[in-house]
Amino acid sequence: MHDTSALLIELGALILALGLIGRFAGRVGLSPIPLYLLAGLAFGQGGVLPLDASESFTAVGAEIGVILLLLLLGLEYSASELVTSLRTQYPSGAVDFALNALPGAGAAVLLGWGPVAAVALAGITWISSSGVVAKVLTDLGRLGNRETPVVLGLLVLEDLSMAVYLPLLTVLLAGASFAGGSITLLVALATAATVLYLALHHGRLISRAVSSGNPEMLLLVVLGLTVLVAGVAQRLQVSAAVGAFLVGIALSGEVAEGARTLLAPLRDLFAAVFFVFFGLSTDPAAIPPVLLPALLLAAVTTTTKILTGWYAARRAGIASRGRLRAGGTLVARGEFSIVIAGLATATEPRIGPIATAYVLLTVVLGTLTARWADPAAHHLRAALRCRPGRTPPGPPPTAPPEDERAVSRLPSDDPWPTRGTM
Repeated sequence: MHDTSALLIELGALILALGLIGRFAGRVGLSPIPLYLLAGLAFGQGGVLPLDASESFTAVGAEIGVILLLLLLGLEYSASELVTSLRTQYPSGAVDFALNALPGAGAAVLLGWGPVAAVALAGITWISSSGVVAKVLTDLGRLGNRETPVVLGLLVLEDLSMAVYLPLLTVLLAGASFAGGSITLLVALATAATVLYLALHHGRLISRAVSSGNPEMLLLVVLGLTVLVAGVAQRLQVSAAVGAFLVGIALSGEVAEGARTLLAPLRDLFAAVFFVFFGLSTDPAAIPPVLLPALLLAAVTTTTKILTGWYAARRAGIASRGRLRAGGTLVARGEFSIVIAGLATATEPRIGPIATAYVLLTVVLGTLTARWADPAAHHLRAALRCRPGRTPPGPPPTAPPEDERAVSRLPSDDPWPTRGTM
């Protein structure tokens, strides 16, 4: 009885604290992700108020949080949209990988962490945060800008790349042989290709089989199917996250819309628990020694993400202001970086502290670069145009001109917005 009461007290206090933190983040216009990580550091071992009774329950909640994050991410896309993004954005995706994954891998090698840690840190520095990007676009009123579809296209490619990257990382972390790892990777690729084929050609039949006019039944079927597939994927060393993502892709139409509405509150709760749990598993005392490497890595990859956005927007024929806005918007890392770090910490514990510090830094830097991209572009143009006999241009406009706007379907009323559709 005593253990049960302690569990309930700790869980109640934790969930209440998450609610207050999320409300505060909304008031000040920040993403709640860094605040959840800080709360986890405060509640973990070595923190201000360690949680003992609820640690195992929180671990299970964190696993569910990852599954729901990836499920709702998959529900945002249709298979045709993923194929379209692959066809049109793959050069930008290749540049994104080269500029942002290689610094992470190089940092791990310089720190003497070995090849497996290099692959994990490469993923952490590669993937931008969908939640932070969507929040920034909404808060700054850029959902209709011409560069927004370019940003979303890069994010779609990053998501789809996870279907290959996560199984590969899982195999490396498990220490499987070359033959065993190759088989697992082939299974993952074959599974992803099969799901995309079924979603393209038989998506309506799959959705019809899952569909239900009763919201309760729809919730139970979709959630049960997702957890089941995630468990099977985990048993095959493909990654539970990839399994959940593929289930989301396979569903479409009214079923996907209804599932998003029903599962969004659950995702909000368990995703917050996931970020807190990652903070719980990180010793606060381990962060100061890696703070300088994390700061240098954040500075380098902030520059490379801005260059990535510039290149992708340039390919789309967007002017310099839009290119800089696209790059500044992509800087923040978040949920995927923490998912990757969570997988890697069991094998390489040193990944956890540097990932926590890195995500905290890039979320803050990403908010600043997104907000100051327009003024920076304006002053850069002013410096270039201020020559003898020319009148300096006026103050930067508060909103982009009409010819820099386009239509976007990114959701704006979701506290944990996923990567929008193209």
